[in-house]
Amino acid sequence: MTNLSPNRARRRALMGLAGGLTAALALTACGANSDPQGEPEDTAAASGSVVVGSADFPESQVVAEIYAGALNAAGVEATTRLGIGSREIYYTAVEEGSIDIIPDYSGNLLLFADPEATAASAGDIISALPEALAARSPESNLGVLEPSEAENKDSLVVTAATAEQYGLESIADLAEVCGEITIGAPSTFQERAYGLPGLAEKYDCVPGSFEAINDGGGELTLQALLNDNVQAADIYTTTPSIQDNDLVVLEDPENNFIAQQVLPLVNLDTVGDEAREVLNNVSAELTTEDLLSLNREVSGDEKRNPADAAADWLAEKGLAG
Repeated sequence: MTNLSPNRARRRALMGLAGGLTAALALTACGANSDPQGEPEDTAAASGSVVVGSADFPESQVVAEIYAGALNAAGVEATTRLGIGSREIYYTAVEEGSIDIIPDYSGNLLLFADPEATAASAGDIISALPEALAARSPESNLGVLEPSEAENKDSLVVTAATAEQYGLESIADLAEVCGEITIGAPSTFQERAYGLPGLAEKYDCVPGSFEAINDGGGELTLQALLNDNVQAADIYTTTPSIQDNDLVVLEDPENNFIAQQVLPLVNLDTVGDEAREVLNNVSAELTTEDLLSLNREVSGDEKRNPADAAADWLAEKGLAG
């Protein structure tokens, strides 16, 4: 490719020196300078191919494949580099240009950029992100595009029987009977702001007892809930067991669990307007229910390749070209 921008030339040089260097990048702070609705201040992005990265867990990988598949279907050449690692690593990789795009989660991204941020609702987090990212590193040119409806965050979950017994739709309803129930969650839930302290502060919900189950809302947590050893449990919202067992995710009107919308974090120097439009179209279609289904496909018994699951999703949504 000719007439590469300085940032793109730098990216190609970095990639040439070490294809697997991403995991060992020297960590530096980085930020953004864009409108969260996809109207960045610098719209003169470079054209050409892009690299879509992912974190090192299946949900991130399948969303990255969705981004790449949609881009390729629209005529924007895209390749993937999956399993890069933690946010500290992949965030820097986007800034340095070894990857151009990565799926992220709005609330955690905001707290990474500004640990003192207090925004909790979806809208407030999206509004706060540009300033927080820009303040982290004024010289960088990172941005976030349109957020999707899809979220993956902590939630309080009950069985359908428990919901019916107590008339539960929200955590506010749970507060009415909180003293009668046992909550199951990782031991850290007892201390973290969104855990027992948050439930007490925002809902005046102090459970009758607490059971520490340190499997991240996995099989042990599920069985404790189904066996009625605990009546409410902390389970991530895109865990397939929620749908598979007809569990009820309690609404959180006070935003105890801050919003975590899936959205693209991008290098605005290398992701052009056409690519941004494609990614925004993906975000307009991606739902939490989609993530549940995709997670079941790639992490359940079927163990599908993320690229195959992504291709089927794109075809279903009319984004496969």
